Order: sequence, then C-alpha cells, then structure tokens
Amino acid sequence: MESSKLYVGNLTYSVNEEQLKDLFSQYGTVSDVRVIERKGFGFVEMSSPEEAEAAKEALNNTVFEGRTLKIDEARPPRPRSDYQRY
Repeated sequence: MESSKLYVGNLTYSVNEEQLKDLFSQYGTVSDVRVIERKGFGFVEMSSPEEAEAAKEALNNTVFEGRTLKIDEARPPRPRSDYQRY
C-alpha cells in the first residue's frame, strides 16, 4: 500500500469519528479521522502505510455497529474539471 489513508465505507449513519478512531487505533497510530455525515462513509489516516495495510487486512469485511465494513486505500479526489457537464 502506497498511502496511509483509508476509505471506510458502509458505515451506519450514527458512527462518529471517535468510534472510528478507537476501532482503528488497535492497529497503529491514527493521524486523522473524517466521517462524512449522512453519507455512510469516512476516511481514516494512519501514521504509516504499513499500519494502514494492517488495519485494512484486519477490518475489511468485518461487522461494526451492525454493518459490514468496506475498507480500501483512499484515492485522491478528482479535480472538478474531470466531471462531464451536459
């Protein structure tokens, strides 16, 4: 894994940043956590790519707060100009 930032999907809307930090801190130092409100996903940044990989391997497809987590390496956001306009 090249990045230390993870995409965390399929979150229940009630999950907050503190809960995600507690969950991921079992696998290393959590640098940053962002939950996108009312969207069901968020981002967790670990202190190293190795820690991010360990967290991904351990938590992907596990149940958290009643939902099966989908975890992958976060991709950089696309510039707005990449979107087609009609």
